[in-house]
Amino acid sequence: MKKSLLATAFLVFLLTLLPACFGKEKTASAPSTVETAANPPNSFKLGLPINCTLGQDCFIMHYVDRDPSPTEVDFGCGRQTYDGHNGVDFAIPDERIMAAGVAVKAAAAGKVLRVRDGVPDRRVADQTDKGNVQGIECGNGVVIDHGNGWQTQYCHLRNGSIVVKPDTSVEAGTVLGMVGESGLASFPHVHLTVRYQDKVVDPFVGANAGPGCRVDRKPIWQQPISYVPTGTIRAGFATQPPDMAAIWSGRFSETELPQNSPALIFWVQAYGVLKGDRQEFQLIAPDGKPFAVRKQELQSPSRSWLSYVGKRASGNQPLSPGVWRGEYRLIRDGKVLIDVKREVQVR
Repeated sequence: MKKSLLATAFLVFLLTLLPACFGKEKTASAPSTVETAANPPNSFKLGLPINCTLGQDCFIMHYVDRDPSPTEVDFGCGRQTYDGHNGVDFAIPDERIMAAGVAVKAAAAGKVLRVRDGVPDRRVADQTDKGNVQGIECGNGVVIDHGNGWQTQYCHLRNGSIVVKPDTSVEAGTVLGMVGESGLASFPHVHLTVRYQDKVVDPFVGANAGPGCRVDRKPIWQQPISYVPTGTIRAGFATQPPDMAAIWSGRFSETELPQNSPALIFWVQAYGVLKGDRQEFQLIAPDGKPFAVRKQELQSPSRSWLSYVGKRASGNQPLSPGVWRGEYRLIRDGKVLIDVKREVQVR
């Protein structure tokens, strides 16, 4: 009888213990399954981090470098990036527009983690300039935590323009500051770095993609963004040969020039040109006759390119008054990638 009672008590103990053990094991594994199903990495979406219209008043200058070796490649298998570049550069044409103000926006809702302001806007042109910004390459910047392992970082904002503070919540589209040239910047732009679980993510490809450009793409943009590795930055007329520093500063934007100008030059600034591209210039006088013509095959690639055509005037042959026209085409493998026409009034 005593043995029977002991056996019954032991059976009741087992029946009580086993459901508790199963329940605990199930509870421990459930959150991981739920979190993975509810928040897959590529369910996170981004808006543009800049207040502009791509292809009209802004452009993408550089993409994420997807080659882990010392060479570089962007997600489109092009070369509009450089070794180790860990973000996307949304650029504006020049410093005049920068001074007027172009807003940098939060690409998604989240909480501001870190902010830095007070770094001067100085265009980096040489190794000395690079040394001066060592340790503050991002310049004035903002880091936002979006939850579920996602963060975004915004770099090179204009000095004194940041309007958000750490530990404050922002919505998608909230203004963070203005586009600038602080830190390691050689042109006015905002650099956007996206990270998932502390690893850089190319937003044109998505999280957990392998290296290289021939991978399965799951972009995380809210709206599709076209891959444009070659395009126009600015074009215009000058009375002297321009250089890149003058163009980035916003000079030579006049639409009227005096008849006694020492020269008339039509210039074009572009990005993403390649070796073997063919460029064709024409500067046409008011009477419809070509004043200067130039055709050339490019001998080297360049992420940022400046070229021009023109002639000097003289006391015996001043510039003719009227409307002058500049035409430029960049051709690659028989396809016209850039087709620019500009006019200037000579009075």
